[in-house]
Amino acid sequence: MFDVTLATVETVLPFIAVGFAAQMIDGALGMAFGVINNTLLVSFLGLSPAVASASVHAVETFTTAASGASHIYHKNVNWKLFRRLVIPGVIGGALGAYVLSNIDAAIAKPFVMAYLASIGLYLLYRAWRGKVEPREPKIIEPLGLVGGFLDAAGGGGWGPVVTSNLLVQGASPRSTIGTVNTSEFFLTATISATFIATMGFAAFTLQTVGILIGGLIAAPFGAVLAKRVPARVLMAMVGVLLTMTSAYTIWAALTK
Repeated sequence: MFDVTLATVETVLPFIAVGFAAQMIDGALGMAFGVINNTLLVSFLGLSPAVASASVHAVETFTTAASGASHIYHKNVNWKLFRRLVIPGVIGGALGAYVLSNIDAAIAKPFVMAYLASIGLYLLYRAWRGKVEPREPKIIEPLGLVGGFLDAAGGGGWGPVVTSNLLVQGASPRSTIGTVNTSEFFLTATISATFIATMGFAAFTLQTVGILIGGLIAAPFGAVLAKRVPARVLMAMVGVLLTMTSAYTIWAALTK
């Protein structure tokens, strides 16, 4: 546990800003909170992948609850899709958290990121063509299982994997983003409980508190953006974000 006496505005404020920015992007585009924060904690602060993932998921338990409530209020949630995603996601998340607590899953990360980068480029292509008419997605439960596992084992991935693949299948951007954000609460709560059971409360740091404060402040605004931004623009924004974050992760892994 962190020492409250060490908490000053100068030490916490940067993490509040990062948490705010990450949650704003996540709430609007259905991804990136875990990716942004894990990159910061692992690459710049030297935390282990397991501790970073546990820390971020502890924060996300609160921020996804606030974000999900906002998406529900703005009627961005497809409840049929929610029911089909949440149970496989929870199972995959628990498995991923257990695996990461016992072995290093970093070896597979560049391959997963290469796949996500290709999905990002495809979404950019679809947005450029202007073909974003909604269709009913076919592959849902396996997607939830894989997305939950990768989110826990890779320190982030529920949004990039699930949101991007549902969009590729033709799901509506607005309802997809709202549904994925809302179901993520149950995923992060399960992952956090698994990490606590295997690691204890060591991941709850001063940085965690700063990210939590920033994320809670930003949570209500992402749903408003998802509701008001046109589908084609949302598709393009998701594609750009996914491609850039995946490319950076691949570069960082290959240059170590």
